[in-house]
Amino acid sequence: MKQITDFKLIEKQVFGRSVLLRLRSDHALPDIAPGQFVQVRVDDSPSTYLRRPISIHDVDFQQNEITLLVQQVGEGTKHLAQAETGTYINMVLPLGNGFMIPEKGEKVLLVGGGIGIAPLFYFAKVLNEKGINPSLLLGGKSESDLIRLSDYQKLGDTFVTTEDGSLGEKGFVTMHSVWQKQSFDRIYVCGPKPMMKAVAKLAAEKDVWCEVSLENLMACGLGACLCCVEDTIDGNLCVCKEGPVFNTRRLKW
Repeated sequence: MKQITDFKLIEKQVFGRSVLLRLRSDHALPDIAPGQFVQVRVDDSPSTYLRRPISIHDVDFQQNEITLLVQQVGEGTKHLAQAETGTYINMVLPLGNGFMIPEKGEKVLLVGGGIGIAPLFYFAKVLNEKGINPSLLLGGKSESDLIRLSDYQKLGDTFVTTEDGSLGEKGFVTMHSVWQKQSFDRIYVCGPKPMMKAVAKLAAEKDVWCEVSLENLMACGLGACLCCVEDTIDGNLCVCKEGPVFNTRRLKW
């Protein structure tokens, strides 16, 4: 069930261009699946008319808290990043369809690039709770892009690539040696579209089941405005409503 709710900003941590926002509601949270997102209203920003879609980074149902990892890329996200603790932020949640939960005993790899690592934290946490220990492959341009790395490492074996070689193996996530050393039953990906396409191609070559979380530009988040459509084998589908998670076999990549 969807909610339109005011959340109070309880804590803010700044990591360069990215900001971690921990928000608390006075109401019980609805069920939230890993991979779903929220639409955030940006108040007091004269040039931001539409809500901004943000993936859900973490959830604490006992405290009625949601954590968002926001990268400052435009006026809306920059304004959100400047919010002070104690501010109330209005959100619509949860939206979209999340990741498919694997079977216990399957070998799972979560692949994230840049800010695409954000939804994988909650996903890995839920998998842990279900007795599934995923591996994580996280990539960034440099070490500073790998936010909360020590927390991810607590959730599963974590492999790292950086384009400048400042941490982990140098190169892109598709170049990491884990692809040669291990095999997986399911692969889940979130990040820049070229990276997701490259991982999807690699998964197809290995005949491995793969889901990706698309980050198409969105406006309404409800499937009404048609600005986030993706070409699939089933025709043009709204990423906000039919996704954002898709099995790569459905995409015309």
